[in-house]
Amino acid sequence: MEYETVIGLEVHVQLATHSKIFCGSSAAFGAEPNENVDPLTFGLPGSLPVLNWSVVEFAIMLGLAMNCEIRKFNRFARKHYFYPDLPKGYQISQFEEPICERGSLRVPIEDAVRTIGIKRIHMEEDAGKNIHDSRTQSSLVDLNRAGVPLLEVVSEPDIRSPAEAGAYMRTVRQLVRWLGISDGNMEEGSLRCDANISLRPSGSLKFGTRTEIKNLNSFKFVEQALEYEIARQMSLLKSGKEVIQQTLTFDSATGATSPLRSKEESSDYRYFPDPDLPPLVIEERSIHEIQEKMPKLPEAWYKELVEVYGLSAYDAAVLTAERSFVEYFREVFEISSNAKLACNWVTSELFGLLKKAGLEIHKSPIKPRDLGTLVKLIDSEAISGKMGKLVFEEMFASGEAPQTIIDRKGLKQITGEDQIVAIIKQAFEKNPGQLAEYVGGNDRLHPFFVGQVMKLSSGTANPKRVNDLITREINKLRGAA
Repeated sequence: MEYETVIGLEVHVQLATHSKIFCGSSAAFGAEPNENVDPLTFGLPGSLPVLNWSVVEFAIMLGLAMNCEIRKFNRFARKHYFYPDLPKGYQISQFEEPICERGSLRVPIEDAVRTIGIKRIHMEEDAGKNIHDSRTQSSLVDLNRAGVPLLEVVSEPDIRSPAEAGAYMRTVRQLVRWLGISDGNMEEGSLRCDANISLRPSGSLKFGTRTEIKNLNSFKFVEQALEYEIARQMSLLKSGKEVIQQTLTFDSATGATSPLRSKEESSDYRYFPDPDLPPLVIEERSIHEIQEKMPKLPEAWYKELVEVYGLSAYDAAVLTAERSFVEYFREVFEISSNAKLACNWVTSELFGLLKKAGLEIHKSPIKPRDLGTLVKLIDSEAISGKMGKLVFEEMFASGEAPQTIIDRKGLKQITGEDQIVAIIKQAFEKNPGQLAEYVGGNDRLHPFFVGQVMKLSSGTANPKRVNDLITREINKLRGAA
């Protein structure tokens, strides 16, 4: 029997707010253990939550970007479970009335685009972190993360392979970084997911028994964990055994999943509306104002780069990987007016030096308008591409404007016909033997003379003009002979 894989992902997006979702403690990463805490974080009696409106704005932004319906009336609920990193004994989340529902996300997968349904997006607080010390056989609790705002993005079970799951995760990360609502740093836990997976006979509409793999924090681990779990479930089903509904953990060292506990249902959490937080009523005017502030989304930019700017699909994909990339390119293009050349200098030359220096594009020593000026100078043949690279490297090292470097180094391309012909004649005079062979019909000596002219001009002669004028001068000599 052939089986179909059914996958749904619950992606947890840690939001880039200054403070936590229900209190004023800092939400910054990297503080000393239990530094960013207060009475509410500890769950002390009498402490009351106050909603951070920025979290609501971020949720609406992501919902709009994912084509969701924004629920005008939504409320928070208490989700009960008992872990040391959850002092209150419950997590404030949303259950029956989330802020966003019934959306979709278009996900590029190889040469195709798949639309994955978004079941819901809801707001909630993060839990703290348990730290287990094997040396002392003890466990410690750090509550800095407790109360940090999260959006949980729950997909429909529309994903059909580990590769699709990885592509979906990458698209979610691209989008939250693009909107500026999260840094999407998976190593710091800003983006992580739980994966629900089951197998069913091909053609069947009934779902199989699902397992859930918790806390996957890299694209690679998402794909590896799902691949292992597919193989494990397939082996059980083909041998006539049943898949047990349970929660699993993934060991990246062994590449295997293992049981954590039996799979909970919503009834296990004893959800009920949080009595300390009133229902959240969102006006249409607020949604419209938030939408007006949103940037043009990656898919719209991709389409414009291909259809309006004339870039290739590959170049458009590279530039839309990050919002900062396409914004930098746009400024370069505004000055240079040559989209392809601007793209090449940004994605090849600039990205190469930034990677080598370990810098993000917003910390580039070269301002986008200066790079646009350099591209324009090359495009207009004021300087050659070879000169351009020398100027570019100096710009990266010093941060100076291109014209300043060109003037200081005397890097001006020779384009005048009389000047170039004079240098060509010098090359002929210095190499009489090769000239005689060339005039006699040995055209393989053409590159030799191009090289000689470029050498005599210290690389400042326009290479295209040199090529054309050497051919003309040789033809004249052949005609005279």
